[in-house]
Amino acid sequence: MAPPRTRKPTINDVADLAGVSIKTVSRVMNKEPNVRDAVREKVMAAVTQLGYQPSMSARSLAGERSFLIGLFYGDTGGQYTHDIQLGMLNRCRLAGYHLLVEEIDYKAQDVADRAGMLVNQVRMAGVVLLPPVTDNPIILNVLQRAAVPYVRIAPDRDIDTSPIVRIDEWQATRDLADHLLALGHRRIGFIKGKQAHAATRLRYAGFCEALADRGLAPVPDLVEQGEFSFETGMECALRMLSRPDRPTAILASNDEMAAGAIAAARQLSIAVPEQLSIVGFDDMPIAAQVWPQLTTIHQPVTAMAEAAADMLVELIRRKDAGVWDNPLPHRHLDHKLIIRASTAPVPS
Repeated sequence: MAPPRTRKPTINDVADLAGVSIKTVSRVMNKEPNVRDAVREKVMAAVTQLGYQPSMSARSLAGERSFLIGLFYGDTGGQYTHDIQLGMLNRCRLAGYHLLVEEIDYKAQDVADRAGMLVNQVRMAGVVLLPPVTDNPIILNVLQRAAVPYVRIAPDRDIDTSPIVRIDEWQATRDLADHLLALGHRRIGFIKGKQAHAATRLRYAGFCEALADRGLAPVPDLVEQGEFSFETGMECALRMLSRPDRPTAILASNDEMAAGAIAAARQLSIAVPEQLSIVGFDDMPIAAQVWPQLTTIHQPVTAMAEAAADMLVELIRRKDAGVWDNPLPHRHLDHKLIIRASTAPVPS
């Protein structure tokens, strides 16, 4: 007989109603394969009858397993981090895991102690790392010592201790630069992103290579250091566009800085794209919200997050089974050049 509905049902109630042990209930809820079909059906019938919702502590009873996945990021979250969180949250839910999002101060002198305390106090099944944490050797060492599986998104360095998910940012920026060059632009400004991010180096390298293929080189006065923000994009563009020999095009390392460049051009009464072409990177919502809409690179951020979560869940499963791939798998997702209204042939 089912217990009275005056309290929330527990795993003990499910076990009593199904006539099995608590560990058997936990194995069924964890979808483990070593449970007979008849027992599984009996447990699930009890779960349905009671309206039972398992807690993480109850699920962990079988084999001392953790059902918590961490997402570590190192800079104030923008649209990129938000989309990563959504993608991971969806996949974690499907796989039966909870997602814990943590900002890591990777510049702190005691980052090893802080990361170690987090990993040890909050028992995690695995972790996904975002730039620039994804390349931080101190944090990687903490996770390796704790034997916590991890997946890195968009790292600068390829190592064999973890799976990797990325796009070809070097080639993607070459595609952007080639688009501007095909329109006749030769004086092209470039706004870099945060120095700690691998994307900053890779995107600038792709830009330089596209110029070199045509016997050109970046103009030092037209290369500015931004911070991936609207404000720094506007500041960098204002400096470029205030020069007597201003650029005819600007390639910004992300859409927010490109939007800032459009605002700078408007402030100086420079028409986009008639007098100045501007391109961004990422294809975030702001790319379609500004006017003119931005030519940019579509980076499948949500798909990257889903791939990272799926790879981590598989890595956790293989670790529990004592089976490790060597080297671990890497995933390269496709990017796409999105041509909108912010680019036009070089003005005569």
